[in-house]
Amino acid sequence: MVPSAKLVTMSIASAALLLAALPAAAQSDDDAQFAKQLANPVASLISVPFQFNWNGGYGPQDGDQTYVNIQPVIPFSLNADWNVIVRTIVPVIDQSDVVPGTGSQFGLGNTTQSLFLSPKKPGPSGLIWGVGPAFYWPTATEPELGPDKWGAGPTVVALRQTGPWTIGFLGNHIWSFAGDDDEPDINNSFLQPFVNYTTKRATSFLLNTESNYDWEASEWSVPINADVLQVVKIGGQRVQFGGGVRYWVDTPEGGPEGWGARAVLTFLFPR
Repeated sequence: MVPSAKLVTMSIASAALLLAALPAAAQSDDDAQFAKQLANPVASLISVPFQFNWNGGYGPQDGDQTYVNIQPVIPFSLNADWNVIVRTIVPVIDQSDVVPGTGSQFGLGNTTQSLFLSPKKPGPSGLIWGVGPAFYWPTATEPELGPDKWGAGPTVVALRQTGPWTIGFLGNHIWSFAGDDDEPDINNSFLQPFVNYTTKRATSFLLNTESNYDWEASEWSVPINADVLQVVKIGGQRVQFGGGVRYWVDTPEGGPEGWGARAVLTFLFPR
């Protein structure tokens, strides 16, 4: 029997609470720098985040959805001046009564993959940026977990890091170009402004929104996320763990409502 993603979420949240009790000796002076690198979407750092999310209040049946975003980030050096950062999001979804009349589903959702061309050194005024293509792959294992559509479009990220602060924006726009003609076309903007404050003890306080605008339906999805994250070293492996809450400010009819939750576990692989 496949374990519920909600159960996995609870397990990770419990592990995070236990890790929070680790003594300060488990940290090093480098941890705050790694935390700041993780706040930069185009940093030259290999990381593999597992992001556990829960949303409720879907539709007339008050359905709920738990999903795990597996989000490897792999930088490639082109030359002395430029990197290409490959960011992939593969969702594993467990949902019930989200799509009326279909019951429960468990499986993969559709994959989003972004490639950022980014300079290795900050530009004028400390600006860090990246630009490139984003791709949308129809990897969903059930129709209710994602449309059978292929998509692509531009993606961009820009940020500044000053002292403990990281302030920036990440976004993309995806148009569908192939797939099932019976399903609606995709014409979607993703907007993620973010603010991150990192302490000397490698604790990060993150506030962002991961908003989507569906140009076909003229509808917004606007969640506000607030997370607390901590970098520690366990044995020879550095990890960042933590979690937080989400509140849905605006959603389409039948979308999630009210409060949600998030837990994050990220494995770091410094070069």
